[in-house]
Amino acid sequence: MKIGIIGTGAVGSAVANAAMLTDVAHDVVLVDRDAARARAEAHDILHAAAFGHACVIRSGDYDALEGCRAIIIAAGVAQREGETRLELLDRNRKVFESILPPALAAAPDALIVVATNPVDVMTEVATELAGLPVGRVFGTGTVLDTGRFRALLAHHLQVAPRSLHAFVLGEHGDSAVLAWNSAVVGALPLFDFAEQVGRPVDREVRAEIDAGVRQAAYRIIVGKGYTNYGIAGGVARLLRAVAGDERALLSVSMETDEIAGRGPVALSLPRVVGAGGVIRTVMPALSDDEAAGLGRSAEILIRAAGREP
Repeated sequence: MKIGIIGTGAVGSAVANAAMLTDVAHDVVLVDRDAARARAEAHDILHAAAFGHACVIRSGDYDALEGCRAIIIAAGVAQREGETRLELLDRNRKVFESILPPALAAAPDALIVVATNPVDVMTEVATELAGLPVGRVFGTGTVLDTGRFRALLAHHLQVAPRSLHAFVLGEHGDSAVLAWNSAVVGALPLFDFAEQVGRPVDREVRAEIDAGVRQAAYRIIVGKGYTNYGIAGGVARLLRAVAGDERALLSVSMETDEIAGRGPVALSLPRVVGAGGVIRTVMPALSDDEAAGLGRSAEILIRAAGREP
C-alpha cells in the first residue's frame, strides 16, 4: 500500500517509521513545507528499513502523492502564548486549506486520516474542506486513549490486552468517556470476569485507571515536550485495517450527525474500518452516567468548533 504523510515533525516522522516497521506500507511519501526536513527524515527511516521491512521511503511535493490509498495529515501550528483555542483553530484551518486541495488533486481516491490536534475539531474541518463522502475522512480520535485504557485494565486483571475489548468514546481530550459498562474480557462482561479471577474493578480501581488514561499525555509532555510514538502506533493500526480490509472495530473520530440530541459533531465511537475507510458505526451499551458524559463531550467539541450546541 502506498501512503502519504503531510507534516514530518515528531508525529509525522514517527508514523512513517511505524508504517515501515509494521509492514503496512510498501511506499511512503513524506511531504513538508520544510523540504530539507522531509528529505532528511526519509533518508533516516529508509536506512532503518534495512533492518525492518522492504519499503520505499521518499520525500516529495504533493504530486508525489499520486496513487496513495491513504494520506495522513500530521501538519499544524502550535499554540502561541496568549492565543485562544479558537484562534489556534483558525490558523490550523488555514494550514488545512493549503494542504487538502493539492493533496486530493494528486490522490483523489485516497482516504484522509487526521492526526493533527485538536484532532476532533480538525477532523471536522478536514471533512468540510475535502468534500468527500462520509467515512473517507476520519481522525485518530481515541484510538490511543482506548489503547491506554485496555493496557491499564489488562494489567490490573493480569490478562493480555488483546483479550479485552473496551473503548474510550467522545473527545480525544479531557471530556473523553471510558465505557466501562460495555467492556468485555473474552466472552464475559468485565465485572463478571474481574470477580471470577479475584481482581475486582471497584470504584478505586476505576478512578486510578481513569486518571492513568486522562493524564498520560500530560505526563509524557512534561517529560519530553510532546507525544509521538503512541499515536504513531495507533495510526499504523488504522493503516493495517485499511491495507487488509480488516473491517476492524476501532475508536476513530468522524463527523456524526447526532449524539444525545447534539450535532453534527466529530468525535470517537466504535467504527468498522476497512479498505474504504469507515464502513459503519456502532453504539455500545452505556450507563446513564456514560451517556450523559458523551453528551457533554459532544457539547464541548461543538463549542470548540465555534458553534452553539
